[in-house]
Amino acid sequence: MKLDAITLEILNQKLTALTEEMCHILQHTGRTLYVKETADFCCAIADLQGRFFAYPRGIGVSGFVGLNALTAINAVGDLQPGDVILTNDPWRSRGLATHLPDLQLLEPWFVDGEIVVWGWAFLHASDVGGRVPSSISPTNGDIFQEGLQIPPVKLMRAGQLNQDVAAILAANSRTPEANAGDIQAMLAALSAGRQRLQNIVGQHGVQSVRQAQQDLQEYAAARARQVLRRVPDGCYQFEDYLDDDATGGGLPVRLALSATFNDGRVHLDFSGSDAQVAAAINIPSHGEPHAWLTLRLLALVCTLDKTVPLNAGLLAPVTLFAPAGSLVNPHYPAAVGVRHATAVRVNDLLNGLLGQALPQVMPAASGGTIIPFVVAESAVNGREQNVQVIEPMVGGGGARFGRDGIDGRDNSISNLANNPVEKVEAETGIHILQYALREDSAGPGRWRGGMGQQIRIRIREEDTTLLARGMERMLFQPWGVHGAGPGQPARLTLYPADGVARPLGKIDLLSVGPGDELLLQTPGGGGWGDPLLRDPQAVADDVSNQLLSSAAAAAQYGVVLTAGGIDHAATAALRQAPRTAVASFGSARERWLAVFTPAVVGRLNQLLYTRSPAQRLRDRQSVFSAALALLPAGFPLTAPSDPGPARQAFTAAVVALEQQLSPVTDPLPGVFHAP
Repeated sequence: MKLDAITLEILNQKLTALTEEMCHILQHTGRTLYVKETADFCCAIADLQGRFFAYPRGIGVSGFVGLNALTAINAVGDLQPGDVILTNDPWRSRGLATHLPDLQLLEPWFVDGEIVVWGWAFLHASDVGGRVPSSISPTNGDIFQEGLQIPPVKLMRAGQLNQDVAAILAANSRTPEANAGDIQAMLAALSAGRQRLQNIVGQHGVQSVRQAQQDLQEYAAARARQVLRRVPDGCYQFEDYLDDDATGGGLPVRLALSATFNDGRVHLDFSGSDAQVAAAINIPSHGEPHAWLTLRLLALVCTLDKTVPLNAGLLAPVTLFAPAGSLVNPHYPAAVGVRHATAVRVNDLLNGLLGQALPQVMPAASGGTIIPFVVAESAVNGREQNVQVIEPMVGGGGARFGRDGIDGRDNSISNLANNPVEKVEAETGIHILQYALREDSAGPGRWRGGMGQQIRIRIREEDTTLLARGMERMLFQPWGVHGAGPGQPARLTLYPADGVARPLGKIDLLSVGPGDELLLQTPGGGGWGDPLLRDPQAVADDVSNQLLSSAAAAAQYGVVLTAGGIDHAATAALRQAPRTAVASFGSARERWLAVFTPAVVGRLNQLLYTRSPAQRLRDRQSVFSAALALLPAGFPLTAPSDPGPARQAFTAAVVALEQQLSPVTDPLPGVFHAP
């Protein structure tokens, strides 16, 4: 029997408070910066089907509310009070873990000898072994290079630590003591949650708690459908690109999405997205409405209905198709360590798609990159290696109707906190020279994008290694909308102690020494609306606040500033002068699409899904090479004189491959056919 509305709301508040108390305990007892400062963790309560029905609102990683723990639960078998399951395996947990550093703990909470709910805690550990310090590298080719894979096993048996599992964990990590400290913090959080649940059961009865699990999710689902009905029924499409496959110098990676809305329900179809790659940017979604593929819908619902309960029911109206073998549903043993880079771009897909239906609700693209900037310092005198995240660097927020983007904060998938400079310098050999907003980085618009960040660090220790995981938007800029411009691309510059500055591309492992300095600059968000319609005083304020240079004020906004302020006559004349149309997606993307058209690339990807990794790489390189041979060096940053011959060569190569693999199929109906 359903609970009455008042009882349901009381239980919702109490259970949510329980999860938030668990999170605070985890954060305050955690060992590493990424837990106690950045807050890359969460705690929740799952029902017997593994779905989270109580989730924190004000602390922790909010986007994982749609994960499911049932596969991990079922893998272990018989459970007793005091048992705790541990896993980090994206495949054997069916996407509960999304890369190996995310340690997942699940504890059955018993009442009168029966499991009533499951307590859950996760955090991002410093290192779980693998090829590189911190375990995450964009150039890892499969999951075996990414560290220790832990299938669902019992970390605790009847309240006692499983020493065999603990020994295996310690032996496979560069930071065993740090990992052990963080795991103890998770166990403390679970213990506190278990005690709080007993109190709630004592007040309301076990049957009410059981019923609340179902009622809360059904209520959230109904509220979510009510919000999604604001999206006009129909089919919407959008595509976006990663700069390359994260190994540097490779081909851009395409993500495509169509979404069909019908009476508050939505079906997402990722057909046409690129096939999985031999790099660590694949998302292990298992073809389900996974958190990394649906987060923007969750954000839309929670933005337009700020009091909706936060639980798995919010995603009940969503169905999904992600082709097997694609970047968003790869086959084992794909590398997935930098899956967040692709998740950010999926967020951009949904953002752009929803913007077609709700133009005055959805913002332009945010900075589109999340870069955990990591330092690994060598072990000294028997100490374990020090591996810490300096900062989780993000770009600026996208502008929306009536509002500039948020400066230095990304409004996509990241709700991680920044690390205090003092803490970083106290726990590493890094000296932070500057941590600031990046001038002139925002996409110009009637409402400008948010400014990106920049951090300049100096190395103080010998044998130091830097990693910058998930560097993106170095080629394809964060797009603006409705006539606005894109944000500036990301940049990384090395200032060696004994030489001249040189720009770097994406890095994997960068060896640095005392006196070396690095400047990492993230993209700004895209703008919204015609920049020449921006209030001149707002432009002047940005110049005064050192967010915008006087030169950019004139070039982007047509605002002329003098020592005395705005020159209104010169501004009016400049704004009325002829001008070149704004390239909202950036010139690099426009040039790329002029050669590699969406219809042909989508058809190519359908061919590649079923190919083996080696065949896929060979075929893809061969098809693209036919066109790239006719394009100038540096394309698409460098413009070709005529993209036509390259476009025809690419299409012909796809036709030839299709005829080779499927000779009975009509080749590419409606587009150019090879003679």
